[in-house]
Amino acid sequence: MTSDSDLYFRQVHLGEMANLAYLVGSVSSRQCFLVDPAWNVDALLDQAESDGMEVVGALVTHYHPDHVGGSLFGMNIQGLDRLLERKPMPVHVNEHEADGVVQVTGIERSDVVSHAGGDVVETGGVRVRLLHTPGHTPGSQCFLVEESGRDGHLVSGDTLFLGGCGRVDLPGSNAEDMYQSLHGTLKKLPDETLLFPGHLYAPEGSSTMGEQKRTNPYLRVDSLQTFLGFMGVG
Repeated sequence: MTSDSDLYFRQVHLGEMANLAYLVGSVSSRQCFLVDPAWNVDALLDQAESDGMEVVGALVTHYHPDHVGGSLFGMNIQGLDRLLERKPMPVHVNEHEADGVVQVTGIERSDVVSHAGGDVVETGGVRVRLLHTPGHTPGSQCFLVEESGRDGHLVSGDTLFLGGCGRVDLPGSNAEDMYQSLHGTLKKLPDETLLFPGHLYAPEGSSTMGEQKRTNPYLRVDSLQTFLGFMGVG
């Protein structure tokens, strides 16, 4: 939690696949969103309650079960179904991901709010800009958390990791789309932007976009062809 601003921000390490979920909201409004609620939804809701925050919606980076719940590798992962059982609320997804989220989790289509890239959800003085970043899945999105006068926080899901990027060898993934998402969208963010990925694949849980531009090989490549070679495509 950031004590000298209106931003409420928690990173929570959950599950058997090193997932990172987030609680993002406004101290003044006492409201927050859950980003990728899976594995232990009760713990996330209990954390928000302990902090005196009301959860008013879920933000989904993409439809894979380790981020939203469902069946994966013989595991039945708790997710959006449990969240809505505890408390009905809108589930914000990219418009290209809505059907996948419904199919994987079994929630009702009426619970899903579909968004275009660039849409904004907000509470108090905190705005969350929804950035469409296809590649890992067609409707993958990142969340740029903005507060006036302060550096942004980018919650990047499985699009950008510390020192890496998301897989493009899965159904619905596309290496060229990933390149454009990384270089045409995320690389244009200010160096000061704080980066928070969807998995703890590095010793640290966060970085800056400036550091990743300098050190992440998938952001340092100078052409699409080089990137495709890195990804084993083309």
